Amino acid sequence: MKITIEIDCTPEEARNLMGLPDVSQANSIYVENIAKAMRGVSSPDQLQEYAQALAPMGQVGLKLFQSFVEGGMKAASMRDSGGKADS
Repeated sequence: MKITIEIDCTPEEARNLMGLPDVSQANSIYVENIAKAMRGVSSPDQLQEYAQALAPMGQVGLKLFQSFVEGGMKAASMRDSGGKADS
């Protein structure tokens, strides 16, 4: 037997459903800062230099996102277990 469930929801509703934190403010600030920096790029060489400078930030951003997800999952598991952290 195969059962398919389709859920039609917004990204915000999906985050709430999965117990993930709302990072929309952090994302807005990040996108705004990237856009401001990109407005100052006037040549391909400058763009390449800027992209190389951003590369380390990409790894930091990934780790930050992972910590958000892990924190949300830990909070959800604590909520589901009545406030007791899972081992």
